Amino acid sequence: MKNLSADPLEVAGIPLLREGKVRDVYDLGDKLLIVSTDRLSAFDWVLESPIPGKGKILTAASLLWFELTKKIMPNHLITADLGEIRKQLPSSAQALWENLEGRTMLVKKAKRVDAECIARGYLAGSGFKEYKKSRSICGEPLPEGLLEASILPHPLFTPSTKADQGHDRNISFEELKSLIGSETASKLKKATLQIYEFASDYSRSRGLILADTKFEFGFVGSELMVIDEMLTPDSSRFWDARLYRSGSSPASFDKQFIRDYLEKTGWDKNSKPPMLPQEIVEQTQSRYLQFLKMIKA
Repeated sequence: MKNLSADPLEVAGIPLLREGKVRDVYDLGDKLLIVSTDRLSAFDWVLESPIPGKGKILTAASLLWFELTKKIMPNHLITADLGEIRKQLPSSAQALWENLEGRTMLVKKAKRVDAECIARGYLAGSGFKEYKKSRSICGEPLPEGLLEASILPHPLFTPSTKADQGHDRNISFEELKSLIGSETASKLKKATLQIYEFASDYSRSRGLILADTKFEFGFVGSELMVIDEMLTPDSSRFWDARLYRSGSSPASFDKQFIRDYLEKTGWDKNSKPPMLPQEIVEQTQSRYLQFLKMIKA
């Protein structure tokens, strides 16, 4: 939470469990406090330039989807109401509410399944790169002649490893079963595709195409739940349906805009990334805000 203030919750006596690229997670015993910051990551680097309000946008999106999909699969959310959250925190944290407003969730502590569960409905990103080489994605054969951004014959479940550091690695469903067990892998595949298909239809009704998305799951006791964020521009590829054309990369509401800018700077991706110009920050912020406006319409 460095762009909010200097470890404020730790100062207030709440231990930091994990500082992610975007979210900071604090330990409350059998519960967690998740604070979405305005940090932005690209190419495995956290950029020096935050995107104002981004954490609130990610939180608002996750809360919307948690509510809409809870009948398909339960999730770890307890509440995002600060009045309720403050009852769980020590009095020393009372001065922090201004920083936490709109970007904080109290959730159940889950045992994370170490796999990224990815659903793809369109050919894009790393999936398109793999298709060009092998005419398949994660062992799933695909027809000849598909173009970038082509709709797939049916949505695909393409899992990957979950790496806290470095890159995740795409794996086949069979490899996933060997890593986490056949029963759990089958439940993850079913839930991932069910949620994707629901969210894809919902997004279409709001003028958005959900090209692909990734979920994380965990166990609370014996119950499997969606955890972390859900269907945000950081975890998903959303396109404006009005501008969609197969054969090229459509304009998106995710951080691809930032990646494209950084690719043009000559940055080597091994050294500290450059600061973003103010106009790039503002244009990125505008994309996140437009996404939220459309999805909540």
